[in-house]
Amino acid sequence: MKDVRVTHIGGPTALIEVGGWRILTDPTFDPPGRRYSFGWGTGSRKQTGPALSPADVGPVDAVLLSHDHHADNLDDRGREFLAGVPLVITTPAGARRVGGHGLSAWESTTLHDPDRSGIRVTATPCRHGPALSGPIVGQVIGFALEWDSQEHGILWVTGDTVLYPGVREVPRRFTVDTVLLHLGAVTFPVTGGLHYSLTATDAVELCRLVRPRTIIPVHYEGWSHFSQGRDAVERAFAAAPDGLGDRLHWLPLQ
Repeated sequence: MKDVRVTHIGGPTALIEVGGWRILTDPTFDPPGRRYSFGWGTGSRKQTGPALSPADVGPVDAVLLSHDHHADNLDDRGREFLAGVPLVITTPAGARRVGGHGLSAWESTTLHDPDRSGIRVTATPCRHGPALSGPIVGQVIGFALEWDSQEHGILWVTGDTVLYPGVREVPRRFTVDTVLLHLGAVTFPVTGGLHYSLTATDAVELCRLVRPRTIIPVHYEGWSHFSQGRDAVERAFAAAPDGLGDRLHWLPLQ
């Protein structure tokens, strides 16, 4: 994708810079070592810290917050960071809790500025767990970003989701050029083998549907509840047909 810079800071946190805009996804800036409760008998320990501190990141124009109620997508220092952000785009429930603009799936808003081209942000569906888990795991969204100079399609941030009909709808509505793919195959002992984010195998299936030119993995390292890391993802994509693995781009943790 031309004229776009993506910096992976750790976990789901990435800085997207395009057209003079600086957009941060899911701020996680706490140091490693602490254990967090996610409720319902689930939790996780943070194993690595961020590659950049909030001061290193500097000011941003907007935060895309897929959900606010799990610390691996918004931790304590991430919440402090939100206080200095002009706009937070998140779920309706998240907006009630942390402020900002709430979007449900397929709703849109636009980043406006007289000196920069606008960026249209459309919420895409997520299901952060198995079927019927929504009332327990809460609201989650992904984000489709569109702007005038795009040549090959949108930039899509999947958000924390499993593979289900909602995300399969995305390539029916959009042509995707670049995807920030939330992985990790999240599991918890209390729910056995149930997954709460994409497995490597399901990520391959999703990308075969979407056919992005560039696949950027995020949300695959740094937390104890991630059951699959980079090695599993690399193996799955290497075995995929049609050279899909050649589109996989691992960003260094800057």
